[in-house]
Amino acid sequence: MTDLNDATHSPEPAGRRAIVTGSDSGIGRATAVALAEAGMDVGITWHRDERGAHETADEVRAHGRAAEVVRLDASDAPACGDVVDDLCERLGGVDVFVNNAGTGSSTPFLEHGWDEWRHVVATDLDGPFVCLQRAARRMVEAGRGGRLIAVTSVHEHQPRVGSSAYDAAKHGLGGLMKTIALELGEHGITANTVAPGEIATPMTGQEDEDPRSKRRVGIPLGRPGDAPEIAAVIAFLASPEASYVTGASWVADGGMLQMGPQAGSHLAADDWRRV
Repeated sequence: MTDLNDATHSPEPAGRRAIVTGSDSGIGRATAVALAEAGMDVGITWHRDERGAHETADEVRAHGRAAEVVRLDASDAPACGDVVDDLCERLGGVDVFVNNAGTGSSTPFLEHGWDEWRHVVATDLDGPFVCLQRAARRMVEAGRGGRLIAVTSVHEHQPRVGSSAYDAAKHGLGGLMKTIALELGEHGITANTVAPGEIATPMTGQEDEDPRSKRRVGIPLGRPGDAPEIAAVIAFLASPEASYVTGASWVADGGMLQMGPQAGSHLAADDWRRV
């Protein structure tokens, strides 16, 4: 059995080579930079924003680390796995793999079309399965252990009206990561998810906005989160200090999920029933 963390208390990172999918902006970019700050070379992927990916690479290189940039379409499985293999070759291996690329939709269940359903599930579950598997195979073959981290959502745990495909995919990805943790623990590989709440990123239409300037009465901390706050959780899970953490979902939502019964007793209108 491989033990990645014989030097658990060393300041050295758990590995020197990381891949972060969807790292052209938002949580992905913040994560790539955080891992570079921790001493890792980073593989960066983009789907539509090539310029953003190269800007991320510039930030990684500013920390003295190498960066490789490739296009990855997470909905195109199993071809997206070949992109992961290519990045692994360019980096000389992979020690940390962060599945961050994803998409969503806002369509009531009865109106949800098959093509929209398949696109969301392919991007948020099928593609991640392939990419995580390719990275894991590399880790097992190398025999040094590794870290597999998937960015899910609070909707890995609780549903949202209008998000049937997204909720199903994120629930599935969370379950997949738990199974991976069971199966790959003997190889010194940990598998965890990070489940953000509302984060000020392009995906929520809040790019380049300070979340501390926004009021969210339904969140105990009273505001959306910031991408670096999620990246910090991911960087911890990629670190030696997280050597005994696996099969867990790390919720980072400002307390949003704790409001279930409170919201249920305090809502005064049926507005929540509609998208």
